Parts: sequence; C-alpha cells; structure tokens
Amino acid sequence: MTNPRLLSFQTAVIIAATVFVPGGLCAQTAKNPRAATTVQLPPLERLPDFYPIMPWDNIHGMETPGLNPEMGLRAIAECQFTLAGFVQPDDLPLCKKLGLMAIIGPPPSKNIWKGPWTELSDAEIEQRVMASIGATAKDPNVLGYYISDEPRANAFPALGKAVAAVKKHAPGKLAYINLFPSYSTIDAARSELETVTYEEYLERFVREVQPQLISYDNYLIVHTDDMQKPASPGIYFKNLLQVRKVAQKNRLPYWNIACSNQIRPLTVIPSPANLSLQAYTTLAAGFRGIAWYKFFHHSEGRVIYKYASFDSAGNKTATFLALQAVNRQLRALGPVVDRLESTGVFFSVPPPYESLPALPGRVVKQVRTTTSPRGFAENSPPVMIGEFRDSTGGDYAMIVNLSLERSIYFDIETAKEYRRIQVYSPVEGKLSPFGEREGHWLTPGQGELLKFE
Repeated sequence: MTNPRLLSFQTAVIIAATVFVPGGLCAQTAKNPRAATTVQLPPLERLPDFYPIMPWDNIHGMETPGLNPEMGLRAIAECQFTLAGFVQPDDLPLCKKLGLMAIIGPPPSKNIWKGPWTELSDAEIEQRVMASIGATAKDPNVLGYYISDEPRANAFPALGKAVAAVKKHAPGKLAYINLFPSYSTIDAARSELETVTYEEYLERFVREVQPQLISYDNYLIVHTDDMQKPASPGIYFKNLLQVRKVAQKNRLPYWNIACSNQIRPLTVIPSPANLSLQAYTTLAAGFRGIAWYKFFHHSEGRVIYKYASFDSAGNKTATFLALQAVNRQLRALGPVVDRLESTGVFFSVPPPYESLPALPGRVVKQVRTTTSPRGFAENSPPVMIGEFRDSTGGDYAMIVNLSLERSIYFDIETAKEYRRIQVYSPVEGKLSPFGEREGHWLTPGQGELLKFE
C-alpha cells in the first residue's frame, strides 16, 4: 500500500493561543475567551489527506490476538486502515513501511501499568507516561500514546496530569483517552459515568483533563436487531450529537469508535450495511476520525468477540472484506470532510427517533425518499443529513440512508438556489455531476457527499 502522504505531528513548542479547529489551526480571539482557557495543550495539527481509521486492538502485549505481530500490521494495512493501534516502539519501522501512523500502547512487561491512574502519585504518573514514550517523542509515524479507556469522572484529575506529562515529554503528540457512551451502567441503578448527565461527564472531561480531542464509543447499532428496536438507535444518534456539541463548543476534534464484531452473544453480527451506517453517520456528524472495535477475535473473561475480521485461528472472515470496503470509502471521503466545518446535523421529517433535529437546514430544505423505482409514495424512509461549509463559504451536505434493509432513492430540495450540485466518488474522492432529474440511489447504510455551487 502506498504511503498516504504521511506527515509528522507538530513537535515544536506551540504558543498557547492556537487550537485545533475544523479545517486546521487558527488563532483564538477575544470573541471566544472560553476556548482560550479550555484548551491549554499543544493542539493537534491537521494532517492533509490523512483521516484516522484505526482498529481498536492491541497488536501484541496486554491482549495478544494469537497472530504474528508482522502479520497483524500487514493485515491492518491491507484492510485500508490508516492508523495502527495499539503498537510497541519495535513496530514503528514496519508501520512506516506500510504507510501507517501509530498510537503506542502500554509497555506489556512493565509493572507500573498495573492499577488505575488514581492510585499513583504525581511522580508515578509522570514515570508511567515516560515509560510509554521512551525514545519515540519525535518519531513522525507516532500519532500519540494510549492513556486510558472508559474512565469514570473520579479519574479525570489524575488523567489530566497524564495528559500534561505527554505535553511535557512529547510536545504535539496525542494523549489518547477514550470515553464511555451515555448508557454505561454498573447495575440497574448506578451509572459508571459518576455524573448526573452525559453532558456533565463530557464537560468535566474537557475541563479537568484538558484533552486534545474527544473520543468515545457507542455500539448500539448492533444492539438494535438491524434498527428494529427504536430506543437503542435513538441513543446512538443522541450521543453523536452530544459529543459533537461539546467538542465544537470547546474547539476540539472528535472521534467515534464503532462496532465491527458480535459485541455480545445476543446482538447481530457485522454486515456491510451496519458497518456502512456507522461509518457514514460518523462522517455526517463531522467526526475527525473513527476506530473499529475489534479487528481480531478475542476472549475477555466470559465475553468472546466473534465475527471479527479474524477468527480464533487467525483466518480472515467475511467481516474483513466488508470492513475493507467501508474503510476504502472512509479513506476517500474522510479527508474531504476533515477539511470542512460541520455546521448542522438534521433528519428527514418526521425524525426517526424522538428529540432528533429535523429539516429544514441551512443548505437542505427537504429530502424525498422512496424504496420504489416507480416513484414516491407516502412511505418515506428516513435519512440523516450532515451539513458543512468550506473555508471559502462553499456548501456541502452528506445524505445517509438509515435503513439497514432497503435501498432508497432520494432527491433533495435546497434552501436556496445553486448553480449545480456535484457528488464525491466514495472510491477516489473525485467529483461528478449529481443527477438532479434522475435522483440518486443509496444502498442500506450508505451515504453520499454532495457539493453545492
């Protein structure tokens, strides 16, 4: 696989008056004093033509998938990922050869990794971070370092110290922390978040940890019996919007972790449709990266993650091929979306789930849909619409088919008159005319990115 113009992260000391914003780096102004006090770490420099697509897995170390490490990295590159997680420093030469950026995982043999961050002194926190960084602080293929997964709110002060230590010892690299979804509970009465609301959990994370991005996971699409249970997908879309809102408010990029295995015995397995739906709804909401959980078959106590891209014997499965196809589309469209500002997220009328924002939007006034090639009927399958704007004020929109069972035909009515509409190829990212008269078809879970001129 060719190297997708890999560029290094920013490693020089960066003045505190700059932050990551959609479309690149810009100076803060007095018009946004909150942002000036919210993000104090060196920002993440947007890498042109690079969209983070990561398998949320350890290649070896804490969770060995039973594969040769080299085979694991080669499979990640073959499956069209752009970012390898989580690797060790010895893996970096092969990552570079394969055109992969990398997030470094915990040293597998270090006892300092036993126990939560909250049990460590300030000196021990710094020691743990330094052990992870080692001699990789200036390696151009290192995106950052794994810090924590799904922390409760009481861990935020300690994690803030860990993030600050990464800033100190590896300026410009990412201190990677992934958050809970809103529905995570200890039991029927207690939330694992340790906050009253999900918004409070996200806001406290930003305030107390001072992160460089917001990453979270939500696997409810595969809990829906292919969208037949109305409550679960509603929470999925609500979390997308909640994370987007808090991230944009604090001028931070945001990542989504989607599901690419049978997460529990009573959930549906990965399919081309549900993988596509998760990918395109992530893009439509303006997310700057995506990870897939998990890539390898893995057992964790009584939980066995089946139907991943590799089975327990290390053989590729049908999921590998479906995920490879979706990742190829993310590689084509992700860099385009990454250069745009997400200005709104809407759903067709009526919205498919309660409390979701409905059209009209700033760009799209109405979307008509049907499952029949013979014309529109009263039954109009729902779609998600993400609206964007480029640095020159140009308008864009992504339309996503929310059905996991039926292909849909759609046409759109815009809020104002445009000279022409073009559509981006999900294979090469090139523009071609959008057939306004004949409309367009979307397969289950598929999306389409449009440019308005």
